[in-house]
Amino acid sequence: MSKKGQGSLVVVSGFSGTGKGTVMKRLLEEKEDYALSVSVTTRPPREGEENGREYFFITEEQFREMIRSDELLEYATYVSHSYGTPAAYVFEKMEQGQNVLLEIDIQGALKVKAKYPEALLVFLIPPSAEELRRRLVSRGTEDWETIVRRLARAAEEADVVSAYDYVLVNDDLDQCVDALDRIVQIQRSRTPRMLDAVARIKDDLRRIIENPQEAE
Repeated sequence: MSKKGQGSLVVVSGFSGTGKGTVMKRLLEEKEDYALSVSVTTRPPREGEENGREYFFITEEQFREMIRSDELLEYATYVSHSYGTPAAYVFEKMEQGQNVLLEIDIQGALKVKAKYPEALLVFLIPPSAEELRRRLVSRGTEDWETIVRRLARAAEEADVVSAYDYVLVNDDLDQCVDALDRIVQIQRSRTPRMLDAVARIKDDLRRIIENPQEAE
């Protein structure tokens, strides 16, 4: 389904506290050809949230119908509410030339890759385990027991990172953002995505060879 100018689906994962949201926010602020994936959810909107901005708010029946119709790239249930990535929204943005950023956990990322193999999977890591501990503590939002659970989860997730296409160290924010953008631009130039452009040049060359005087 790749076409000239079509954007990429970029799935971003990482250990809790690595700075995924900060990296994506900076990329969206600095580059015009990026868009954020908007998920569907069955939970009610919170104060200040708008349909189509934070989430697409739908009913349980609508969600089940999207599953039956194979309209979700991935989905999961958290605390009695369902969440999913709508394929139509993602592909519409890509057709408009936007690189769609999707922040999701490893399980969701692998589901997306299985359904859409062209998705680019990028995993962010901190420069060290000690730095990850420091970042989690400095947020000041969780007790030490919760932080330890997050560190333990990170150790488990490390075993699955090999399934990702790229791993980036988020040590310097600007450098990490630039590296992510370079990876995405390279992805857009991979041979399978550029074959249409090559075919057009080939057709034009044939016309020039057959009618050389028209090209002058």
